[in-house]
Amino acid sequence: MEEFIINGGNRLYGSVKLQGAKNSILPILAACAATGSVSLLHNCPKLSDVEAAINILRHIGCKVERRGHTVIVDSSNASGYEIPDGLMREMRSSIIFLGALLSRFGKARVTAPGGCEIGLRPIDLHLSALRSMGVNIAETGGMLECVCNASLHGGHITLNFPSVGATENIMLAAMSAKGETVIVNAAREPEIVDLADYLNKCGVTVTGAGQSIIRIEPSGRFFATEHRIIPDRIVASTLMSGVACAGGRICIKEVEKEHLAPIIPIYEAAGCKISFSEREMTVESFGRPRRVRHLRTMPYPGFPTDSQALFMAVVSKASGTSVISENIFENRFRHVPELNKMGADIRVENCCVAVVEGVRNLHGANVTACDLRGGSALAVAAMGAEGQTVLENIYHIDRGCESFETVFESLGADIRRVQRAGE
Repeated sequence: MEEFIINGGNRLYGSVKLQGAKNSILPILAACAATGSVSLLHNCPKLSDVEAAINILRHIGCKVERRGHTVIVDSSNASGYEIPDGLMREMRSSIIFLGALLSRFGKARVTAPGGCEIGLRPIDLHLSALRSMGVNIAETGGMLECVCNASLHGGHITLNFPSVGATENIMLAAMSAKGETVIVNAAREPEIVDLADYLNKCGVTVTGAGQSIIRIEPSGRFFATEHRIIPDRIVASTLMSGVACAGGRICIKEVEKEHLAPIIPIYEAAGCKISFSEREMTVESFGRPRRVRHLRTMPYPGFPTDSQALFMAVVSKASGTSVISENIFENRFRHVPELNKMGADIRVENCCVAVVEGVRNLHGANVTACDLRGGSALAVAAMGAEGQTVLENIYHIDRGCESFETVFESLGADIRRVQRAGE
């Protein structure tokens, strides 16, 4: 197992190019399986989650080649509709392949992600929508057996929550359905728009992406496609958090300003100065962060849940008290005990509200990443802390941040990846 050794106290300076979006490339790779054609995808980040998706594509018979940050997928000879448990568990969002397999083969056999029972709300949203499109679904021993006795058909689907994953699975299944599919209360995230742009290039007609009602009209045939993945707005907020915690001034290249609209005002309220020039964003922060009275995570265009832990690291050093409400996912405060080991003063109330009493200084400690964004938050907090931090379980960070230590080291952070002692 590898870990990060981080010595805090260095301000960050320089420029860095933003990677492609993890949450965009994964559903697009799944869509490649449904086309039966060739897709040329640019700006694909080198992440463990992306490699897991590629492994799934190869397992079902696709040819996949990576050339730097370009991935070429040929799904013309794909024939497998079953994904074994081992591959499903490599990537938490692997359930996104369900809609693609149903679109291509009319059947699918996959494990419920993470071994969960299907009664959990995130899976219910996916499955109830697919059932309304003509899919029969049975669960046996954690395995989802899905088959269309007739063909998939479009329909009018209203989601009771604007779930990103459910919206994507419906869009993928609708690629080959008979008739138009309408999604009401659809997710509006930029990654949904990117998927729609890819599908439109493939020959599907998708309208309304980025709004609450999406319409998908299949054409009956798919075309070879070339597409560039959008930049990763959550990694942008990771870099912003690094500057806010450690101080300094950096330029982030290849950003989409509108994707960061929910994030920028919050960081400005905390004391960051942010400016734009074309597709470059400059972020600077000197001095102690300011408190933010109350931050609530919300579906896009609200403040993203994936940036919640990162911003908590910032206000843990703020002057005053900040309150953060997590409204998207349960158990999203697993990083709190680890931040408290570093001297933060954070208490969680009713599982979904964190009261952050800002402290003047954090200090180094031995801490453990419990998930991707929480692990990234611990790393940026360590950059602004006094002394040395040892961060374990960094494989979580590798799921979504390409060459995390190399990027921050290029900006002046004292961070290195090492093999855990004794292994």
